[in-house]
Amino acid sequence: QVQLVESGGGLVQAGGSLRLSCAASGRTFSSYAMGWFRQAPGKEREFVARISRSGSSTYYVDSVNGRFTISRDNTKNTVYLQMNSLKPEDTALYYCAADSGAVRTTIPSQYDYWGQGTQVTVSS
Repeated sequence: QVQLVESGGGLVQAGGSLRLSCAASGRTFSSYAMGWFRQAPGKEREFVARISRSGSSTYYVDSVNGRFTISRDNTKNTVYLQMNSLKPEDTALYYCAADSGAVRTTIPSQYDYWGQGTQVTVSS
């Protein structure tokens, strides 16, 4: 069992930055690839970024590539999402998720554990 708790969301103006954190419980954090997803009102949950177990490999949705950076610290059981040059369309509830599988996936149902989400609102 892995419990995930996100933090760091808030209200920011367009062009600003936020850093999201996701703290995981348990000793097996490094056994999971980690992902960030987001969901805006009335829309489906959308993949944002993924990082491999070791942190050596990352993958992003095109709309955030070059603006967002995912990273992890396995000594702190934490994964981060640094978000720069934020746009109003980035407004959503952001979730972190843990995947025990070895194959890179962007499909929410293939992730095993989820946090409760943290709200990011970008004003124009």
